[in-house]
Amino acid sequence: MDFQNQYQQADQMPKYECLLFDLDDTLYPLSSGMSKQCTKNIEEYMVQKLGIAETTVTQLNQVLYKNYGTSMAGLRAIGYNFDNDDYHSFVHGRLPYEVLRPDHVLRTLLLSLPYRKLIFSNGDKFHVAKTLSKLGLKDCFEGVICFETLNPISDNEDSKSTGCRNVFDHSCLFDAGSALPVTPVVCKPFANAYEQAFQKANINPQTTLFFDDSIRNIQAGKDMGLHTVLVGTSNRTKGVDYAIESIHNIREALPELWEINNKKDISRSFSGKLAMETSVTA
Repeated sequence: MDFQNQYQQADQMPKYECLLFDLDDTLYPLSSGMSKQCTKNIEEYMVQKLGIAETTVTQLNQVLYKNYGTSMAGLRAIGYNFDNDDYHSFVHGRLPYEVLRPDHVLRTLLLSLPYRKLIFSNGDKFHVAKTLSKLGLKDCFEGVICFETLNPISDNEDSKSTGCRNVFDHSCLFDAGSALPVTPVVCKPFANAYEQAFQKANINPQTTLFFDDSIRNIQAGKDMGLHTVLVGTSNRTKGVDYAIESIHNIREALPELWEINNKKDISRSFSGKLAMETSVTA
């Protein structure tokens, strides 16, 4: 579907109607150590639960992430079968959430922005909810697009056992000439993840500003018609409209976001329920 041509906006409409935010390493800094611990947990899962050799797990994990956007999507692509909830519990459930603190500066910035604000994360709903709760940002967003949004339970009925089933030869991942197996997991940076997000949250990409720390996700988003902000660096590259060292630099980089004279009703209704997860303890 050509989302860049799907919407034609009238001249009087505001440039932006919606702000779409990644979560991890975007709303909090990479220096928190959360990403490093997540990688460690993934590799332990691969060894302990899937029986992958400890001597090869780091290299395999890096290649899977590079080719599929998430390690989980890569593991499913090459034939490993496991329960998604068990994976998320092992990988995200053991993260040191205590390192995250309420971000009053970011909260003030977000609440002052007169736009729809949504989370767009590859993470599971419990991880997203707990992270937002720790940051004190849970009520700053209209809704969340997460793993469960893009991968409904009906699509996961055959993944209740942990192990492998018709696992591909890992060597195909390291051979530039080999065709890679397709993953059943819908996630950034693949086009179908953006398409589903636009549809489920009723998003017009041409009037949406997308914040992410991943250059790959940003470039994919740009290809889908989004305006883009790369977080974590000030270096602009292809597909990047704005680049900021920290999410706290939004006002300096994009002062026009606060220059709407008449705050019109720019809300849109969801085509489905994107509720914030509330049953999470601190």
